[in-house]
Amino acid sequence: MTHSTRMDTQTPYLDGDRNWRDTATRYALLPLRVFLGVTFIYAGLDKLTDSAFMKSSGAGSIGETMRAVRDSSAIPALVDLSLKSPVGFGYAIAFGELAVGIGTLIGLLARLAALGGALISLSLWLTISWANDPYYYGNDLAYLMAWLPLVLAGASVFSLDAAIRGRRRQRAGGYR
Repeated sequence: MTHSTRMDTQTPYLDGDRNWRDTATRYALLPLRVFLGVTFIYAGLDKLTDSAFMKSSGAGSIGETMRAVRDSSAIPALVDLSLKSPVGFGYAIAFGELAVGIGTLIGLLARLAALGGALISLSLWLTISWANDPYYYGNDLAYLMAWLPLVLAGASVFSLDAAIRGRRRQRAGGYR
């Protein structure tokens, strides 16, 4: 058995000579970023515009939802905390989803936005969808896993973060 060294290493992004693999690698997370950004913006707006959701009791309300999952959640104390002010918690989740979605979609503080999305998904998984059996029927765990590559990589293309980095490089007179 012989071992060889690959000689077809990828070209760096600093020069203009990119092949299709380099381009695909660079844009690989863009569909995930768009999907998560749009989904979280929609989720936040959906909560804010649903008059039944932003109530402490009643069918479809955040309060009723939290009371229904309290005993089956992984961390009942987290649900109890939300039940101290269900409407406030509902607004916090809705505005958090909006901030995460917008930050992810436009690529502003993308890693921080992705971390926020991961934390929202984690909290929803540990409370709302914890009792799903089998576990893969709940989508919050899948959303949590989808956020992790964006936490690690950020938004390298079509983002305000990339534009800001480009301006800093330009001002510094080269690549950083």
